[in-house]
Amino acid sequence: MILIVVKFKTKPDWAERWLDLVSDFTLATRAEPANLWFEWSRSSDDSNEFVLVEAFQDGGAEPHVNSLHFKRAMQDMPQALAETPHIINTTIEGTDEWSLMGELSVD
Repeated sequence: MILIVVKFKTKPDWAERWLDLVSDFTLATRAEPANLWFEWSRSSDDSNEFVLVEAFQDGGAEPHVNSLHFKRAMQDMPQALAETPHIINTTIEGTDEWSLMGELSVD
C-alpha cells in the first residue's frame, strides 16, 4: 500500500472555500480503481491548515498523478495556498487495510 499524508496551508481568505475547491478532485480520486481512501481533515489548532490522508494499492499512485483530475488540481490549488504543501509518502508492505488499535478497544 502507498500511504501519503499532505499538509496544505491555505491563505486565510481561502480556508472556508478550500473543500469546495478540491471537491471534484476528491470525488474523482475516490473513484480511481486503486484508491483505498482519500480523506480531508482540518486542523483544530490552525483553521487554515488541512491534512489529506490518502492511500493507493501498490502501483496506483502513478496513474493517479498522471490523471487529468490530478493535473487540474495542481493548476487550481496554488491560488489558495499560503506555502508549498508538506508531504510524507511511504509504502507499507503487506496490507491494504486499516489495523485495529491495540491500545484501545471498544466492545
